[in-house]
Amino acid sequence: MKNLLTSLALLAISVPAVADDQFSLGTGFDYSSGKYGNATSTDMLYIPVTGKYESDKLTLKLTVPYISVSGPGGVIHGLGMMGPSPSPNTPKKTNSGLGDITTSAGYNVYSGDSLSFDVVGNIKFGTADVKKGLGTGQNDYSAQLDGYYTLDKTTLFATAGYKVYGSPAGVTLKKVPYGTIGASQKLSSATSAGVMLDMAKSASSTGSDQREATIYISQKITPNTKVQANLLKGFANGSPDFGGGIMITGYF
Repeated sequence: MKNLLTSLALLAISVPAVADDQFSLGTGFDYSSGKYGNATSTDMLYIPVTGKYESDKLTLKLTVPYISVSGPGGVIHGLGMMGPSPSPNTPKKTNSGLGDITTSAGYNVYSGDSLSFDVVGNIKFGTADVKKGLGTGQNDYSAQLDGYYTLDKTTLFATAGYKVYGSPAGVTLKKVPYGTIGASQKLSSATSAGVMLDMAKSASSTGSDQREATIYISQKITPNTKVQANLLKGFANGSPDFGGGIMITGYF
């Protein structure tokens, strides 16, 4: 499960350009569970704190997460299975701590009456503990093009990206494409809902491609506060079997 294509990614679906400087701060949780081709499931709890700054056409974002992983080992958040599969009788163990800190910078390169395009660069820093199996310990880099088409109360959106993984010792990770397609519907002035499909090639020779669908609903509870809930279903061994989360975001 990719960080920018779950709850965190949904925070970015705001098509109109920001005229004045705006800062937002959000937190919540993502929970997922999946076997990733193994006999035993791996459960992950991801709790991010995300700050986002928007100014005219520029958007900057920083996410600092806490992560807890319970499983037989070998499954990395956002990457899936890495390395040989553990034996069926391998006991589950739980490790937790600081996750991989991520940053992104996006720029609106075109904004028309209905159509908008953003170019986004992302860096994932390898801050998660490798010995605990919380990350690879390497930095990852990606670039993507986000497109939005708005018609009345409906927004269609898509992402096409390419990711370069840093390879830990003894493992070779490939450069891979990824993408998203989805739709968001404004139900009222305070409520919107949507669905999205995420896809990515496997970066590891021992892993599998990722395919997962997410549905979400977003509710504005005050003029400057939004709550968002999502449910995820995986359709490939590289994705969790299911997941869900809640994010609350305040705007300043």
